[in-house]
Amino acid sequence: MSIIRSERTAAGLLLGAAALGLLLANTVLGQSLLDLQHTYLSLGSVKLSVGHWISDGLLAIFFFIVAVELKHELVAGELNSFKKAIHPAIAAVGGVIVPVLIYLAFTVGASTEGGSLVEGWPIPTATDIAFALGVLAVFGRGLPNRLRVFLLALAVLDDLIAILIIAVFFTTDPNLISLGLAVVTVAAFGILSRLLKGRMRWPIGVLMVLLACLTWWLVWDSGVHATIAGVALGLVMARQPGGRVAHALEPWSNGVILPLFAFSAALVVIPAVAPSELSPAFWGILVALPVGKLIGITLGGWLGSLTRPKAERGRIPLAGLLTIGTLGGIGFTVSLLMNELAFAGIDTVRSEGTLAVLLGSAVSIVAAGFAVSALARRYRRQHPHPHPAAPAAS
Repeated sequence: MSIIRSERTAAGLLLGAAALGLLLANTVLGQSLLDLQHTYLSLGSVKLSVGHWISDGLLAIFFFIVAVELKHELVAGELNSFKKAIHPAIAAVGGVIVPVLIYLAFTVGASTEGGSLVEGWPIPTATDIAFALGVLAVFGRGLPNRLRVFLLALAVLDDLIAILIIAVFFTTDPNLISLGLAVVTVAAFGILSRLLKGRMRWPIGVLMVLLACLTWWLVWDSGVHATIAGVALGLVMARQPGGRVAHALEPWSNGVILPLFAFSAALVVIPAVAPSELSPAFWGILVALPVGKLIGITLGGWLGSLTRPKAERGRIPLAGLLTIGTLGGIGFTVSLLMNELAFAGIDTVRSEGTLAVLLGSAVSIVAAGFAVSALARRYRRQHPHPHPAAPAAS
Protein backbone atom coordinates (compact mmCIF):
# COMPACT_ATOMS: atom_id res chain seq x y z
CA MET A 1 0.00 0.00 0.00
CA SER A 2 2.89 2.40 0.68
CA ILE A 3 3.73 2.73 -3.01
CA ILE A 4 0.16 3.84 -3.77
CA ARG A 5 0.51 6.60 -1.16
CA SER A 6 3.49 7.93 -3.12
CA GLU A 7 2.94 11.32 -4.78
CA ARG A 8 4.82 10.04 -7.82
CA THR A 9 2.61 6.97 -8.12
CA ALA A 10 -0.59 8.97 -7.62
CA ALA A 11 0.40 11.40 -10.39
CA GLY A 12 1.41 8.54 -12.71
CA LEU A 13 -1.86 6.67 -12.19
CA LEU A 14 -3.89 9.81 -12.85
CA LEU A 15 -2.03 10.60 -16.05
CA GLY A 16 -2.15 6.98 -17.24
CA ALA A 17 -5.89 6.65 -16.56
CA ALA A 18 -6.69 9.89 -18.39
CA ALA A 19 -4.53 8.92 -21.37
CA LEU A 20 -6.16 5.47 -21.50
CA GLY A 21 -9.66 6.96 -21.35
CA LEU A 22 -8.92 9.41 -24.15
CA LEU A 23 -7.28 6.69 -26.26
CA LEU A 24 -10.08 4.12 -25.84
CA ALA A 25 -12.79 6.72 -26.48
CA ASN A 26 -11.34 7.17 -29.96
CA THR A 27 -11.24 3.46 -30.84
CA VAL A 28 -13.95 0.96 -31.75
CA LEU A 29 -14.53 0.49 -28.01
CA GLY A 30 -15.36 4.15 -27.55
CA GLN A 31 -19.12 4.02 -28.10
CA SER A 32 -19.54 1.01 -25.81
CA LEU A 33 -17.61 2.76 -23.03
CA LEU A 34 -19.66 5.95 -23.48
CA ASP A 35 -22.88 3.93 -23.37
CA LEU A 36 -21.69 2.29 -20.14
CA GLN A 37 -20.79 5.70 -18.70
CA HIS A 38 -24.33 6.92 -19.38
CA THR A 39 -26.05 3.79 -18.06
CA TYR A 40 -28.28 4.64 -15.08
CA LEU A 41 -28.03 2.70 -11.85
CA SER A 42 -30.47 3.03 -8.95
CA LEU A 43 -29.69 2.74 -5.25
CA GLY A 44 -32.85 3.31 -3.27
CA SER A 45 -34.27 6.67 -4.36
CA VAL A 46 -30.98 7.75 -5.94
CA LYS A 47 -30.75 7.19 -9.69
CA LEU A 48 -27.52 8.30 -11.35
CA SER A 49 -25.50 7.39 -14.41
CA VAL A 50 -22.30 5.41 -13.90
CA GLY A 51 -20.35 8.59 -14.67
CA HIS A 52 -22.21 10.54 -12.01
CA TRP A 53 -21.85 7.76 -9.43
CA ILE A 54 -18.10 8.27 -9.92
CA SER A 55 -18.06 12.11 -9.96
CA ASP A 56 -20.79 12.70 -7.37
CA GLY A 57 -20.36 9.59 -5.22
CA LEU A 58 -16.83 8.23 -5.14
CA LEU A 59 -15.25 11.65 -5.53
CA ALA A 60 -16.83 12.68 -2.20
CA ILE A 61 -14.26 10.39 -0.55
CA PHE A 62 -11.43 12.31 -2.24
CA PHE A 63 -12.92 15.59 -0.99
CA PHE A 64 -13.20 14.13 2.52
CA ILE A 65 -9.44 13.49 2.49
CA VAL A 66 -8.80 17.01 1.15
CA ALA A 67 -10.93 18.47 3.96
CA VAL A 68 -9.07 16.50 6.63
CA GLU A 69 -5.76 17.78 5.24
CA LEU A 70 -7.16 21.32 5.08
CA LYS A 71 -8.28 21.14 8.72
CA HIS A 72 -4.86 19.90 9.80
CA GLU A 73 -3.14 22.77 8.00
CA LEU A 74 -5.56 25.33 9.48
CA VAL A 75 -5.26 23.97 13.03
CA ALA A 76 -1.69 22.71 13.38
CA GLY A 77 0.07 23.12 10.04
CA GLU A 78 1.33 25.83 7.73
CA LEU A 79 -1.93 27.82 7.78
CA ASN A 80 -2.54 27.90 11.53
CA SER A 81 -1.85 31.62 11.90
CA PHE A 82 -2.53 34.74 9.86
CA LYS A 83 1.21 35.37 9.57
CA LYS A 84 1.82 31.95 8.03
CA ALA A 85 -1.27 31.91 5.81
CA ILE A 86 -1.23 35.39 4.29
CA HIS A 87 1.64 34.81 1.81
CA PRO A 88 0.33 31.57 0.18
CA ALA A 89 -3.22 32.95 0.46
CA ILE A 90 -2.41 35.99 -1.69
CA ALA A 91 -0.59 33.72 -4.16
CA ALA A 92 -3.61 31.39 -4.29
CA VAL A 93 -6.01 34.28 -4.90
CA GLY A 94 -3.77 35.59 -7.68
CA GLY A 95 -3.73 32.08 -9.14
CA VAL A 96 -7.53 32.18 -9.30
CA ILE A 97 -8.18 35.73 -10.49
CA VAL A 98 -5.75 35.85 -13.43
CA PRO A 99 -6.90 32.55 -15.05
CA VAL A 100 -10.53 33.74 -14.73
CA LEU A 101 -9.69 37.04 -16.43
CA ILE A 102 -7.85 35.25 -19.25
CA TYR A 103 -10.75 32.81 -19.73
CA LEU A 104 -13.28 35.66 -19.80
CA ALA A 105 -11.16 37.52 -22.36
CA PHE A 106 -11.71 34.57 -24.72
CA THR A 107 -15.39 33.92 -23.94
CA VAL A 108 -17.18 37.16 -23.05
CA GLY A 109 -20.09 37.48 -25.45
CA ALA A 110 -19.61 33.94 -26.78
CA SER A 111 -22.46 31.46 -26.51
CA THR A 112 -23.80 28.26 -27.96
CA GLU A 113 -27.23 26.68 -28.20
CA GLY A 114 -26.91 25.28 -24.68
CA GLY A 115 -25.99 28.59 -23.03
CA SER A 116 -23.24 31.14 -22.44
CA LEU A 117 -19.62 29.99 -22.52
CA VAL A 118 -18.83 32.43 -19.71
CA GLU A 119 -20.22 29.78 -17.33
CA GLY A 120 -16.91 27.91 -17.65
CA TRP A 121 -14.91 30.57 -15.79
CA PRO A 122 -14.22 28.32 -12.72
CA ILE A 123 -12.55 25.58 -14.80
CA PRO A 124 -8.98 26.99 -14.93
CA THR A 125 -8.95 28.08 -11.27
CA ALA A 126 -7.95 24.73 -9.72
CA THR A 127 -4.59 23.13 -8.92
CA ASP A 128 -4.26 19.36 -8.58
CA ILE A 129 -2.36 18.76 -5.32
CA ALA A 130 -1.44 15.14 -6.10
CA PHE A 131 -0.08 15.96 -9.55
CA ALA A 132 1.80 19.12 -8.51
CA LEU A 133 3.48 17.42 -5.56
CA GLY A 134 4.17 14.36 -7.73
CA VAL A 135 6.06 16.42 -10.32
CA LEU A 136 7.94 18.18 -7.51
CA ALA A 137 8.89 14.80 -5.98
CA VAL A 138 10.10 13.41 -9.33
CA PHE A 139 12.22 16.36 -10.47
CA GLY A 140 12.92 18.32 -7.28
CA ARG A 141 15.83 16.46 -5.67
CA GLY A 142 17.82 18.93 -3.61
CA LEU A 143 15.17 21.65 -3.35
CA PRO A 144 14.61 23.11 0.14
CA ASN A 145 11.53 21.81 1.91
CA ARG A 146 10.11 25.33 2.25
CA LEU A 147 9.19 25.26 -1.47
CA ARG A 148 7.16 22.08 -1.00
CA VAL A 149 5.52 23.53 2.11
CA PHE A 150 4.60 26.73 0.25
CA LEU A 151 3.21 24.74 -2.69
CA LEU A 152 1.21 22.52 -0.35
CA ALA A 153 -0.25 25.52 1.52
CA LEU A 154 -1.10 27.27 -1.74
CA ALA A 155 -2.72 24.16 -3.22
CA VAL A 156 -4.77 23.52 -0.06
CA LEU A 157 -6.07 27.11 -0.14
CA ASP A 158 -6.71 26.71 -3.87
CA ASP A 159 -8.82 23.64 -3.08
CA LEU A 160 -10.72 25.60 -0.44
CA ILE A 161 -11.58 28.22 -3.06
CA ALA A 162 -12.65 25.46 -5.47
CA ILE A 163 -14.89 23.92 -2.80
CA LEU A 164 -16.55 27.30 -2.18
CA ILE A 165 -17.05 27.80 -5.93
CA ILE A 166 -18.71 24.39 -6.26
CA ALA A 167 -20.95 25.02 -3.23
CA VAL A 168 -22.01 28.54 -4.27
CA PHE A 169 -22.05 28.62 -8.07
CA PHE A 170 -23.17 25.09 -8.90
CA THR A 171 -26.17 24.99 -6.58
CA THR A 172 -29.62 25.83 -7.94
CA ASP A 173 -32.91 26.01 -6.02
CA PRO A 174 -31.61 24.23 -2.90
CA ASN A 175 -33.98 22.09 -0.87
CA LEU A 176 -33.56 23.83 2.48
CA ILE A 177 -35.19 21.00 4.45
CA SER A 178 -32.70 18.42 3.16
CA LEU A 179 -29.87 20.90 3.63
CA GLY A 180 -30.94 21.56 7.23
CA LEU A 181 -31.13 17.84 7.98
CA ALA A 182 -27.66 17.45 6.46
CA VAL A 183 -26.34 20.03 8.92
CA VAL A 184 -27.80 17.92 11.75
CA THR A 185 -26.23 14.67 10.50
CA VAL A 186 -22.87 16.41 9.97
CA ALA A 187 -22.97 17.73 13.54
CA ALA A 188 -23.83 14.25 14.87
CA PHE A 189 -20.96 12.79 12.83
CA GLY A 190 -18.54 15.30 14.36
CA ILE A 191 -19.74 14.57 17.90
CA LEU A 192 -19.46 10.81 17.45
CA SER A 193 -15.93 11.15 16.04
CA ARG A 194 -14.85 12.50 19.44
CA LEU A 195 -16.15 9.34 21.12
CA LEU A 196 -14.17 6.90 18.96
CA LYS A 197 -12.24 5.06 21.63
CA GLY A 198 -12.27 1.95 23.75
CA ARG A 199 -14.84 -0.79 23.37
CA MET A 200 -17.33 1.50 21.65
CA ARG A 201 -15.03 2.20 18.69
CA TRP A 202 -16.60 -0.30 16.29
CA PRO A 203 -20.30 0.40 17.04
CA ILE A 204 -19.66 4.13 16.83
CA GLY A 205 -17.63 3.66 13.64
CA VAL A 206 -20.49 1.75 11.98
CA LEU A 207 -22.94 4.46 13.04
CA MET A 208 -20.64 7.13 11.61
CA VAL A 209 -20.48 5.33 8.25
CA LEU A 210 -24.29 5.24 8.16
CA LEU A 211 -24.43 8.93 9.07
CA ALA A 212 -21.89 9.72 6.33
CA CYS A 213 -24.03 7.92 3.74
CA LEU A 214 -27.16 9.69 4.98
CA THR A 215 -25.36 13.04 4.83
CA TRP A 216 -24.28 12.36 1.25
CA TRP A 217 -27.89 11.54 0.27
CA LEU A 218 -29.27 14.64 2.00
CA VAL A 219 -26.72 16.92 0.34
CA TRP A 220 -27.42 15.31 -3.05
CA ASP A 221 -31.18 15.69 -2.48
CA SER A 222 -30.73 19.33 -1.44
CA GLY A 223 -29.37 20.31 -4.85
CA VAL A 224 -25.88 21.12 -3.54
CA HIS A 225 -23.17 19.12 -5.29
CA ALA A 226 -22.84 15.87 -3.36
CA THR A 227 -19.04 16.09 -2.99
CA ILE A 228 -19.61 18.93 -0.51
CA ALA A 229 -20.83 16.24 1.91
CA GLY A 230 -17.31 14.81 1.98
CA VAL A 231 -15.89 18.28 2.65
CA ALA A 232 -18.29 18.93 5.55
CA LEU A 233 -17.63 15.54 7.16
CA GLY A 234 -13.86 15.95 6.87
CA LEU A 235 -13.94 19.40 8.46
CA VAL A 236 -16.04 18.39 11.50
CA MET A 237 -14.31 15.09 12.25
CA ALA A 238 -11.96 15.09 15.25
CA ARG A 239 -8.35 15.55 14.08
CA GLN A 240 -6.73 12.32 15.25
CA PRO A 241 -9.40 9.84 14.07
CA GLY A 242 -9.85 11.98 10.95
CA GLY A 243 -6.16 11.63 10.15
CA ARG A 244 -6.30 7.86 10.68
CA VAL A 245 -9.36 7.47 8.44
CA ALA A 246 -7.87 9.68 5.72
CA HIS A 247 -4.64 7.67 5.91
CA ALA A 248 -6.59 4.41 5.50
CA LEU A 249 -8.61 5.82 2.57
CA GLU A 250 -5.64 7.41 0.77
CA PRO A 251 -4.55 4.26 -1.15
CA TRP A 252 -8.13 3.75 -2.36
CA SER A 253 -8.38 7.38 -3.39
CA ASN A 254 -4.99 7.40 -5.17
CA GLY A 255 -5.24 3.92 -6.66
CA VAL A 256 -8.94 3.59 -7.54
CA ILE A 257 -11.14 6.65 -7.13
CA LEU A 258 -9.03 9.35 -8.80
CA PRO A 259 -7.83 7.15 -11.70
CA LEU A 260 -11.41 5.97 -12.25
CA PHE A 261 -12.63 9.56 -12.31
CA ALA A 262 -9.81 10.61 -14.65
CA PHE A 263 -10.61 7.69 -16.97
CA SER A 264 -14.33 8.51 -16.99
CA ALA A 265 -13.82 12.25 -17.46
CA ALA A 266 -11.35 11.66 -20.32
CA LEU A 267 -13.77 9.48 -22.30
CA VAL A 268 -14.02 12.11 -25.01
CA VAL A 269 -14.11 11.68 -28.76
CA ILE A 270 -11.60 14.12 -30.26
CA PRO A 271 -13.60 16.40 -32.57
CA ALA A 272 -12.63 16.18 -36.22
CA VAL A 273 -12.59 19.95 -36.71
CA ALA A 274 -10.01 22.56 -37.64
CA PRO A 275 -8.48 24.51 -34.73
CA SER A 276 -10.38 27.61 -35.91
CA GLU A 277 -13.66 25.76 -35.37
CA LEU A 278 -12.97 24.94 -31.71
CA SER A 279 -15.01 26.95 -29.21
CA PRO A 280 -13.61 30.01 -27.40
CA ALA A 281 -14.03 27.98 -24.18
CA PHE A 282 -11.41 25.50 -25.43
CA TRP A 283 -8.86 28.23 -26.08
CA GLY A 284 -9.74 30.06 -22.88
CA ILE A 285 -9.05 26.99 -20.73
CA LEU A 286 -5.98 25.95 -22.72
CA VAL A 287 -4.33 29.34 -22.21
CA ALA A 288 -5.69 30.17 -18.75
CA LEU A 289 -4.39 27.04 -17.02
CA PRO A 290 -0.66 27.18 -17.86
CA VAL A 291 -0.31 30.93 -18.51
CA GLY A 292 -2.89 32.32 -16.09
CA LYS A 293 -1.73 30.22 -13.17
CA LEU A 294 1.92 31.07 -13.85
CA ILE A 295 1.26 34.82 -13.95
CA GLY A 296 -1.31 34.85 -11.13
CA ILE A 297 0.66 32.75 -8.63
CA THR A 298 3.95 34.52 -9.38
CA LEU A 299 2.41 37.99 -9.10
CA GLY A 300 0.37 37.04 -6.02
CA GLY A 301 3.41 35.39 -4.43
CA TRP A 302 5.52 38.49 -5.02
CA LEU A 303 2.83 40.77 -3.55
CA GLY A 304 2.39 38.36 -0.64
CA SER A 305 6.11 38.45 0.10
CA LEU A 306 5.76 42.17 0.84
CA THR A 307 3.69 41.24 3.90
CA ARG A 308 6.72 39.50 5.44
CA PRO A 309 9.58 41.19 7.30
CA LYS A 310 12.37 42.35 4.95
CA ALA A 311 14.74 39.67 6.25
CA GLU A 312 12.29 36.89 5.22
CA ARG A 313 11.21 38.13 1.79
CA GLY A 314 13.81 36.08 -0.05
CA ARG A 315 12.75 32.74 1.47
CA ILE A 316 10.75 32.04 -1.71
CA PRO A 317 12.79 33.74 -4.48
CA LEU A 318 11.30 34.82 -7.80
CA ALA A 319 12.64 31.68 -9.50
CA GLY A 320 10.85 29.60 -6.85
CA LEU A 321 7.57 31.49 -7.39
CA LEU A 322 7.82 31.01 -11.16
CA THR A 323 8.41 27.29 -10.63
CA ILE A 324 5.46 26.99 -8.25
CA GLY A 325 3.39 28.93 -10.79
CA THR A 326 4.11 26.33 -13.47
CA LEU A 327 3.12 23.56 -11.05
CA GLY A 328 -0.10 25.42 -10.24
CA GLY A 329 -1.20 25.15 -13.87
CA ILE A 330 -1.74 21.41 -13.47
CA GLY A 331 -5.52 21.57 -12.99
CA PHE A 332 -6.54 18.01 -13.78
CA THR A 333 -8.92 16.45 -11.20
CA VAL A 334 -10.83 19.47 -9.90
CA SER A 335 -10.70 21.26 -13.27
CA LEU A 336 -12.24 18.19 -14.93
CA LEU A 337 -14.99 18.20 -12.31
CA MET A 338 -15.59 21.94 -12.81
CA ASN A 339 -15.81 21.34 -16.57
CA GLU A 340 -18.49 18.67 -16.08
CA LEU A 341 -20.49 20.97 -13.82
CA ALA A 342 -20.12 24.15 -15.88
CA PHE A 343 -21.05 22.58 -19.22
CA ALA A 344 -23.41 19.85 -17.98
CA GLY A 345 -25.96 20.55 -20.70
CA ILE A 346 -23.59 21.32 -23.57
CA ASP A 347 -22.01 18.05 -24.68
CA THR A 348 -19.81 19.42 -27.46
CA VAL A 349 -18.34 22.22 -25.35
CA ARG A 350 -17.89 19.85 -22.39
CA SER A 351 -15.87 17.49 -24.57
CA GLU A 352 -13.72 20.34 -25.86
CA GLY A 353 -13.33 21.59 -22.28
CA THR A 354 -12.06 18.17 -21.19
CA LEU A 355 -9.50 18.17 -23.99
CA ALA A 356 -8.44 21.70 -23.03
CA VAL A 357 -7.98 20.72 -19.36
CA LEU A 358 -5.89 17.70 -20.37
CA LEU A 359 -3.78 19.67 -22.86
CA GLY A 360 -3.37 22.69 -20.58
CA SER A 361 -2.36 20.45 -17.69
CA ALA A 362 0.03 18.54 -19.98
CA VAL A 363 1.71 21.81 -21.01
CA SER A 364 2.06 22.71 -17.33
CA ILE A 365 3.46 19.27 -16.48
CA VAL A 366 6.16 19.58 -19.16
CA ALA A 367 6.96 23.19 -18.25
CA ALA A 368 7.02 22.34 -14.53
CA GLY A 369 9.32 19.36 -15.15
CA PHE A 370 11.87 21.61 -16.85
CA ALA A 371 11.45 24.43 -14.32
CA VAL A 372 11.72 22.20 -11.25
CA SER A 373 14.73 20.35 -12.70
CA ALA A 374 16.53 23.60 -13.52
CA LEU A 375 15.84 25.09 -10.09
CA ALA A 376 16.91 21.87 -8.34
CA ARG A 377 20.21 21.79 -10.29
CA ARG A 378 20.85 25.38 -9.30
CA TYR A 379 20.21 24.65 -5.62
CA ARG A 380 22.45 21.58 -5.73
CA ARG A 381 25.28 23.68 -7.23
CA GLN A 382 24.82 26.37 -4.59
CA HIS A 383 24.51 23.84 -1.76
CA PRO A 384 26.80 20.90 -2.60
CA HIS A 385 26.31 19.44 0.86
CA PRO A 386 23.02 17.66 1.64
CA HIS A 387 20.25 20.21 1.92
CA PRO A 388 16.91 19.76 3.71
CA ALA A 389 14.83 18.81 0.72
CA ALA A 390 11.34 17.82 -0.16
CA PRO A 391 10.83 14.27 1.13
CA ALA A 392 11.21 11.67 -1.56
CA ALA A 393 8.10 9.73 -2.47
CA SER A 394 8.00 6.15 -1.32
